[in-house]
Amino acid sequence: MKHSPRLWTVIGCSLLVASLGAGATACGSEEDNPLSVRPYDAADQVAFNRTAGGRAVDPDKPLEVTVKAPRTRLTDVTVVDTHGRRLAGELSAKGDRWHSTAPMAAGVHYTVTVGTEDERGASGRRTLAFDTTPAKKVLQVEFGPDGGTYGVGQPFTAELSEPVKDKAQRALVERGLVVDAPSGVEGAWHWVDDKNLHYRPKDYWPANTEVSVRSNLEGVKIGDELHGTASKPVKLEIGDRVEVTTDASSHYLTFERNGEVINTIPVTTGKPGFSTRNGVKVVLGKQYFVQMRGDTVGIGGSEYYNLPVYYATRVTWSGEYVHAAPWSIGSHGYENVSHGCTGMSTGNAAWFYENITEGDIVKVINSIGDDMDTFGNGYGDWNMDWKEWREGSALLKGTQEGRSPLDQARLRPTV
Repeated sequence: MKHSPRLWTVIGCSLLVASLGAGATACGSEEDNPLSVRPYDAADQVAFNRTAGGRAVDPDKPLEVTVKAPRTRLTDVTVVDTHGRRLAGELSAKGDRWHSTAPMAAGVHYTVTVGTEDERGASGRRTLAFDTTPAKKVLQVEFGPDGGTYGVGQPFTAELSEPVKDKAQRALVERGLVVDAPSGVEGAWHWVDDKNLHYRPKDYWPANTEVSVRSNLEGVKIGDELHGTASKPVKLEIGDRVEVTTDASSHYLTFERNGEVINTIPVTTGKPGFSTRNGVKVVLGKQYFVQMRGDTVGIGGSEYYNLPVYYATRVTWSGEYVHAAPWSIGSHGYENVSHGCTGMSTGNAAWFYENITEGDIVKVINSIGDDMDTFGNGYGDWNMDWKEWREGSALLKGTQEGRSPLDQARLRPTV
């Protein structure tokens, strides 16, 4: 039976064998096809436009494999780099030529495995290995935060060594930033600017789980002479779900752990003119002692202060803390008298300090102050609507919400 020609594309497994009369099966094992149990050496049947073990080659030039023996055709071409990534390519309708359809990675080692079939239906095999030249200009990714234990609100950050403005290049970069998280967790990257991205799930991370981020961009061509390079991965242990809510109008702080209220604390927040910011904040760090001075945040004159502060939990880079404020203890639970921080008794502050973790959620409601900035003053990521957050993704912008194939390429469940 004569089959019409078609274009063969190398995807995951071996190419389908066109001739069904020889009894070959697609993607089958060698035991299924006796003719391919012991493939012969096809060195005399195929030719490459690369030299094995020779000088490193330009990754931007296509790889080609051709047949040089009559009545022989290519059945399978697999090209894999150092990191296990396969190079996409196409096989001609006649099976006499294969060429790559994507740029090769820079500065890596490639192994090419070629399958052939002669006029008798016998299978041959030929391999070739070569290196590509290093990139002239590299794009490195620095992930944050440092590895360790964090709360459920901690976003991942990715800082690029070079700006990326082009939409297609952004999509390529984003696809290479891989977040591993528990199955069923939906999340997305959001471009803050040309060099910075943040990643958060739709909802807070599941409590007591593990999440990690890594780059799969090493050697990958991003733009003209710009290739990705190796980046250090980051793994986070997510602890209990801790959510703190400070009501600036009632002057009380509620501390919840895994959905259960475990403490309610009288506090004071920012007075008029210095009102505490509304919204969700993420704990940035803790300091047992901080010397707080008004001039470091632009406060002087009659409002200037210079105070030793203990049990300080930071929630913004501009200097907003939850801390001990024994000098205003008479106002705790009654009125707002601070310069923007949330103050409480020394005993309550010590308890709070011991029970709060970097990455935990601290939310302020009913303040007359401004809203927390989304970026630039800590992690205000959770104040952005999820639909708007997705619009900041180069892959998900304009797509419907859900676990699309693009989501799957970026968010992969742990084993």
